Amino acid sequence: TQLEGDRRQNLLDELLTRHKQLEASYRNEGPEPDMSRSSLMAGGAKRGTSNPWLLEEPEETRGLGFDELRQQQRRIIEEQDAGLDALSSIISRQKQMGQEIGNELDEQNEIIDDLTTLVESTDGRLRTQTRHVRMVDRKSTSCG
Repeated sequence: TQLEGDRRQNLLDELLTRHKQLEASYRNEGPEPDMSRSSLMAGGAKRGTSNPWLLEEPEETRGLGFDELRQQQRRIIEEQDAGLDALSSIISRQKQMGQEIGNELDEQNEIIDDLTTLVESTDGRLRTQTRHVRMVDRKSTSCG
């Protein structure tokens, strides 16, 4: 969008300005070189915007050294791995339950099919016997 294009252009302009300032401070040019060096990394107070590259350090990591950060990251990864292992076992248990339910449904469907076959054959025999009874009833009324 136009707004995003403007935002990116402003970021580029800011970056080019800081690059020029860095080059000038590297060559020890300009007024108060130490002051300009510290202002380069302090974040832009211009136009009320902050530097998107300078993020606040979270409380958990503030004051920790490199090795301590690495240990904290390892601990977090181990906790995530343990959570993923628990999730994996839950999912595999649900898969097993789903397969068992599917097997049970297959067995129940076979039983229903067998019952349907038996009911159909019983119905056919019942109809045949009903016809025989009607025939006997008709003959007995005509003979009597």
